[in-house]
Amino acid sequence: MPPTPKAPHRRSKWLLLLVLPYLGLCFPQLYARATPALWGFPFFYWYQFAWVVLASALLGIVYSKLKA
Repeated sequence: MPPTPKAPHRRSKWLLLLVLPYLGLCFPQLYARATPALWGFPFFYWYQFAWVVLASALLGIVYSKLKA
């Protein structure tokens, strides 16, 4: 019996969400400043850390949508 061909992979619009962290961190001249500070941390640091959390959430969303 011949092997059945695999269905072609289609690109999902959910994958576009993965571009957001790249765009948010791609231009450091936009966020390389000290103000506004949050709990004593300069904007530069807490902005990048916020993207770590946000990127993890986006990865979870994209994974759950593509898995279904």
